[in-house]
Amino acid sequence: MSRQAHGYFYLALAMLTVGSTVIASKLIASGLPPFSATALRFALAFPILLVAMRVTGVRLPKLSKKDCLILVIQAGAGSVGYTTLLISGLRLTSAAGAGVIIGTLPVVSAAISILLLGERPKPALLVAVALATAGVFSIAFSPDASGGSFSGNALIFCAVVCEGLFILLNKRLRAVIPPLAQSTLMAGIGLVVAIIPAVFEAPVAPGISASAVVAVVYYALVPTVGGFLLWYAGAARVSGTEAALFTALAPVSAVMLAFLILGEPVGLNQIAGIACVLAAVLGLALADSRVALKISGGR
Repeated sequence: MSRQAHGYFYLALAMLTVGSTVIASKLIASGLPPFSATALRFALAFPILLVAMRVTGVRLPKLSKKDCLILVIQAGAGSVGYTTLLISGLRLTSAAGAGVIIGTLPVVSAAISILLLGERPKPALLVAVALATAGVFSIAFSPDASGGSFSGNALIFCAVVCEGLFILLNKRLRAVIPPLAQSTLMAGIGLVVAIIPAVFEAPVAPGISASAVVAVVYYALVPTVGGFLLWYAGAARVSGTEAALFTALAPVSAVMLAFLILGEPVGLNQIAGIACVLAAVLGLALADSRVALKISGGR
């Protein structure tokens, strides 16, 4: 398997964990305030990542002031911004609605990649992006996807923008930071950013539920620790636009988990959307395989 194919695999797994954050955040929203939940998330994840760095011998490279600023923006926007906005939005809208809105992430991420990174995607990649976008719109225009408040949906979309920045700002870093080290930095900076508003939020917080705490623990261990490592390992092997394509898997994961965990119905529109998204990813992987065969002279 080529380096690029490995990147595709890692990115797909990372986006599956991103989709699961919708379900976790819905549970968190009913029993914890957003900044407190976010601070707890990183308080759990940060020491685990530090231990992993020590065990594996991974060290931080020397960072310039510009790189440090980019990392702070990444953590503030993607780590803290995405989580708090998603939890806040899910207090006002449904998990199904949030999953649909997260489906705009491929378009938002691709736009950021092209505008900020100056990348020129190949025609085959544009076709795959279009196919994934068609799948997202199929889910978005499902009759079952309607509902929820405008303010809640707006907060979810703002979370999507934050996630898009989080994903693609990594390409602006000059220093080569190992995925584990970068994941640790994101968790540590995210904890510092979230803990101050969490202190002011705590006195007016409602009662804490057990399901919300369990959801935060899951969020800390799976999407935060596992998702960070998978995403950075994958993003290091592909272009920003290719990485943007894989964000289409997030709504697929959200819709499936909403059905399995929350018991929400899945209609024909959702099934068609999932088929388009999977076809896009499979087509991209097959195209990579054909290129690899031509280069190696294989049959």
